[in-house]
Amino acid sequence: MQITSVGHAGFHIRTAAGSILCDPWVNPAYFASWVPFPDNTELDWDELGDCDFLYVSHLHRDHFDAKHLAEHVNKDALVLLPDYPVPDLRRELEKLGFHRFFETEDSVKHTVTGPGGDVDIMIVALRAPADGPIGDSGLLVSDGETTCFNMNDARPVDMDVIHEAFGHIDVHLLQYSGAIWYPMVYDIPARTKTNFGKQKRQRGMDRARSYIEQVGATWVVPSAGPPVFLDDELRDLNDDHGDEGNIFPDQMVFLEQMRIHGNAGGVLMIPGSVADVRGAELALTHPFDPGVIYDDKAAYIARMAERFAPVLAAEKATWAGPEGSLLEPLRELFEPIMKQSDLICDGIGYPVGLVMGERTVVLDFPQRVVREPVEGEGRYRYGFRIAPELVHTVLRDREPDWVNTIFLSTRFQAWRIGGYNEFLYTFFKCLTDERIAYADGWFSEAHDDSASTELAGWEIQRRCPHLKADLSKFGVVEGETLTCNLHGWQWDLESGRCKTSKGHELRSRRL
Repeated sequence: MQITSVGHAGFHIRTAAGSILCDPWVNPAYFASWVPFPDNTELDWDELGDCDFLYVSHLHRDHFDAKHLAEHVNKDALVLLPDYPVPDLRRELEKLGFHRFFETEDSVKHTVTGPGGDVDIMIVALRAPADGPIGDSGLLVSDGETTCFNMNDARPVDMDVIHEAFGHIDVHLLQYSGAIWYPMVYDIPARTKTNFGKQKRQRGMDRARSYIEQVGATWVVPSAGPPVFLDDELRDLNDDHGDEGNIFPDQMVFLEQMRIHGNAGGVLMIPGSVADVRGAELALTHPFDPGVIYDDKAAYIARMAERFAPVLAAEKATWAGPEGSLLEPLRELFEPIMKQSDLICDGIGYPVGLVMGERTVVLDFPQRVVREPVEGEGRYRYGFRIAPELVHTVLRDREPDWVNTIFLSTRFQAWRIGGYNEFLYTFFKCLTDERIAYADGWFSEAHDDSASTELAGWEIQRRCPHLKADLSKFGVVEGETLTCNLHGWQWDLESGRCKTSKGHELRSRRL
């Protein structure tokens, strides 16, 4: 098996049966905020795109690059389709001209046939509303000699299923770095923000190491992050100036974390690096010395920023103008969604303010209406400051997902009083009838928490109340606080109260 890094979460996997192109991302994403790091524009994309199979893990724009897929990828490639509850990924690929689909079943081993014969695959599909834009996934590929698990930024809750289907994993490709707007955009004191960032940074790497231990692969390739921020107003988000609260550590940082914890199987790959893998044997070649990137990362980013300046300017020129009232368009978009999502609206539980330039619009979730502020209403418990042109653009483009556009761009500010509200961000990623119906139904579905596990002198329910991770594997107890390292959520063990968000109580007792 030959595995070529094509940047970020992207890989080209060549087997005797045929080639699989995974998650190719080249063009700036999220309102031109994110750019692949290191630079991958010099690769031979027409050759890489002449693939036999295409795998797009999910619809996040750093995995689903519509422009690149349309221009450079073979439309006759057989698409390996994750088993998602909402068919948005297939629809978007069909719009681009892809017409051959192999519909997988979640966590079921399949054999697919390419021009050179058969290859075994399995796609682990995650279906919770918090997983990507209604779905995230990881791909296993085995050619009979080598097995690769391309987990990208999926967070599976059960690793046993992959070992039962494939046995030992030879190569593990996984996310380890930040891909979120927290805590950078929040209106909180700088020292507090740094402390939250340090926690977020370390928890992300701890979670990745937990997956490494569970998968037990011979070789581990840190991938799916971080992006690089080249716009002047976002440059401080790069981890190139000694900011201990930065949530975007790069590959070199995580490889050092692996070494500190006794794992010598880490492999650095940059765009164009090729790993020839035969079971436990791996031979690696780079297109150039990686020191060009990492020896002076800030200088490398500065050179990238100069090259990409015209690209970012052209992208910004496509945004809608800031003029025009937003009250009525937002009312037309949000109110029908509110009226069919009682559980989510009740879970949010309070009015939310959208400050857009000089105007404020209130999303009144208890009343299921979008309205102007009421005199004397005061500061809202949750609120967002967003440039009007960004809101006009997502409305113009009929975006079904503000999380995958505005929020991941980090081009906004937020405040909140109290904990994170998962229901609110779920609402913003489910702005279609189909999505909101699925999400509302998912939250209302009863989950079995009868199984228990013991951790550090406590008996707790085995499945995390958030997204059902196995707490015997992902749970960490410090004093009277339980942290689930899958997403970093925390609980007070004495009371069972969730310290991260509203609801989600934990069953626990001291032994």
